[in-house]
Amino acid sequence: MLLEPDRPQPGPRDPEATNSPQLSDFASKVPAATVGFWVIKILATTLGEVGGNLVSMDMGFGYLQATIMLFGLFAALAGIQVIARRFHAPLYWATIVASTVAGTTLADYVTRSIGIGYTGGSILLFGLVLISLFSWRATIGRISADDISNRRAEVFYWVTITFSQTLGTALGDWFADTAGLGYAGSAVVFGSVLLLIVLLHVRRAVDGILLFWAAFILTRPLGAVVGNFFDKSTEHGGLAISRPLLSIAMAGMILLALVIFPQRAKQAGR
Repeated sequence: MLLEPDRPQPGPRDPEATNSPQLSDFASKVPAATVGFWVIKILATTLGEVGGNLVSMDMGFGYLQATIMLFGLFAALAGIQVIARRFHAPLYWATIVASTVAGTTLADYVTRSIGIGYTGGSILLFGLVLISLFSWRATIGRISADDISNRRAEVFYWVTITFSQTLGTALGDWFADTAGLGYAGSAVVFGSVLLLIVLLHVRRAVDGILLFWAAFILTRPLGAVVGNFFDKSTEHGGLAISRPLLSIAMAGMILLALVIFPQRAKQAGR
């Protein structure tokens, strides 16, 4: 399995792991990090970028109103995901897509409307990702990746994902615009770094949990620059493909990938 993190035993600072039946009795609430997982993740992040642009730009809601609407949708789906007692692939991936779409409009609002820029936005959001991960570690005793089976860990999981999805848009824009690499050049950079992460995983040179979150974060800007390459105007280095058409096509590809790569959760702790 690709980038499947190692399974540390619950430590003494993880009270839910030792005192709650959830960790031993229930399967993880998120899918195993297989090849299929990463394929769908990249498709979902690409759809999120295009979908966010569709809602904020094509539909005319603007960044702030679109963010409020989309985060409401994400919060509803995340709430259902957290209270569910088992893993449901359609619910999980719908929540991922919602977080990505909302993250796109939020990043655009922060970097463009508020005006802190792509550099400031990337630094701020990266700091929030780190704060979320460190808080997770300090509160529960360990950071998980695809072994999420109690609600406190799951809340941290979705908070971290929200920050990382938002970071991805700002970081992708920074590489494409501020660094001047364009969408295609940025995609090559992110793709190359992800290949390096795979190599480190194969050689077991770095902790699996760290590599998982590095890959999870970096697949987001990869999807962002690919999405922008498809939907931005030719004057801005894109192909100017219809956003509604792209959104439908990407959603169809995700559904097809879910059939080709069935998503299953592992028994917690295994």
